[in-house]
Amino acid sequence: MPMPTKTHPFRIFFISGLVTILSLAAVAGFIGPEALFVASILILIEITFSFENAIINAKVLSGVSEFWRKIFITIGILIAVVGMRLVFPIVIVAITAGLPMGSVVDLALNQPDTYAHELEAAHISIASFGGMFLLMLCLHFFLDPKRKVHWIDVIEKPLQDMSKWWLYTACSFVVLTVLSLIPANPDPRETFIAGLIGIVTYVAIHGLAELFGRKQSSVKPGTLKTGMAGFMAFLYLEVLDASFSFDGVIGAFAVTKDVVLIAIGLGIGALWVRSLTIYMVEHHVLHAYRYLEHGAHYTIGVLSAVLLAGIFFDIPEIIAGAAGLCIITASIVSSVRQNRRNP
Repeated sequence: MPMPTKTHPFRIFFISGLVTILSLAAVAGFIGPEALFVASILILIEITFSFENAIINAKVLSGVSEFWRKIFITIGILIAVVGMRLVFPIVIVAITAGLPMGSVVDLALNQPDTYAHELEAAHISIASFGGMFLLMLCLHFFLDPKRKVHWIDVIEKPLQDMSKWWLYTACSFVVLTVLSLIPANPDPRETFIAGLIGIVTYVAIHGLAELFGRKQSSVKPGTLKTGMAGFMAFLYLEVLDASFSFDGVIGAFAVTKDVVLIAIGLGIGALWVRSLTIYMVEHHVLHAYRYLEHGAHYTIGVLSAVLLAGIFFDIPEIIAGAAGLCIITASIVSSVRQNRRNP
């Protein structure tokens, strides 16, 4: 029997499946059946709510070299699992609560309720940064004058017609200013500073990635990004993943207060999202489903709105997740119909 090629789904998802089986077996054996159920729920939540993340990742990753794809699936997954889902929440609590790292780790392991409360106290900064970063990403896509494919013409054509290179940044800044000036805002200063950092981070990382990419293309037209261009694309993907994962980590405490289970569940989910990204790149899924990228950016717009509204209201994550699934499904159905009309 011939070995599957490297683009075969078995090869792409093998590691994710193996890690999932071994991890869940360890959870069931050492913690118990109830913990196994909780970890499984967290995995499903992470995969479901991060599907649009995989789509955007695939778009960026399709433009980088094989080396940077391997970095994304190896070092990138360590950053996503250990860094963003375990270490970063501890760092956030340490900064916002003014506690040493050791004390926060002790809270996370021995006083999970207190740790969850401290992490929730940092929600405004997290929501403002993540919300503004994702809003920049959404507006940048729909205001891009070079984009030739439209899904919902009544929305996308007018936006593209009014496009200017600076407009998506200006619109995001106006939104941030309005949010910070609303009297009901519990912490206007924190909202503005964190949101401004989100805007500047997007402009800096995306701008540098484009700059290095253009320099490389001028020397070798049509080549995949390598060197600094590839590194900046990788860095952009990691910040993007962080923007998606911030609120998910906080939301996971609604399912369980066990930090170990949260790290396992969300970490395995992040691994599956990485594998899904590679599958989309290798099988040219974005070419086969022409509106899938549009659906992902509409979903990102919804997620950004939910994050920013979360500064004022307690909004269940299920709302963004359900809306995202509906939009992505609609984009796939529309793509299939369009392909039948114009093969």
